[in-house]
Amino acid sequence: MEKRIFLIRHCEASGQPPEANLTEKGFSQAQELAVFFSNVRVDRIISSPFIRAIQSIEPLAEKMRIKVEIDERLSERILSKRLLPDWMEKLEATFMDLDLEWEGGESSRNAMMRVVKVVEEALQSKEENTLMVTHGNLMALLIKHYQHEFNFEEWKKLRNPDVFQLHFIDNRVNVKRIWKEDWVSGTVTGVNNESN
Repeated sequence: MEKRIFLIRHCEASGQPPEANLTEKGFSQAQELAVFFSNVRVDRIISSPFIRAIQSIEPLAEKMRIKVEIDERLSERILSKRLLPDWMEKLEATFMDLDLEWEGGESSRNAMMRVVKVVEEALQSKEENTLMVTHGNLMALLIKHYQHEFNFEEWKKLRNPDVFQLHFIDNRVNVKRIWKEDWVSGTVTGVNNESN
């Protein structure tokens, strides 16, 4: 079995609420994403229900005439229902203790397991190349599931947008960042576009 999951963090947004739109720059980045994937065969697109995630992938979905499937499990992880002035420190603590929960929030382990289920279901489907659009914290936790050394410092290096490829061959997975800040070519590295 050989399959690829392209994990996409949404483009620049105007805020954190689920209904926050992309910024003008974010809409431009969404167009860049569409060009970035133009030479890749995409079989399926699954997105977080948050508006910024959907808007990030709409140009590509329209170009490829693929319906965007919405999956609540790709929603951003809620750190706490309370406003946390020291939220960065609290978030860092949840990378060290995966079972740590703040008031009304979701532990890293619970968030990780719900997004892993989306990936596992995609691997069981007939589609070979699936795009999943999500959010920074959830993306980091999914990567950490497959690459245990991925930590809080790595999360801080994530960009909007960002793209990682999870390449599954038999029982092995290779995790690779494929989005480049200075990207201009329109070719996704590490993908044999002729056979995909």
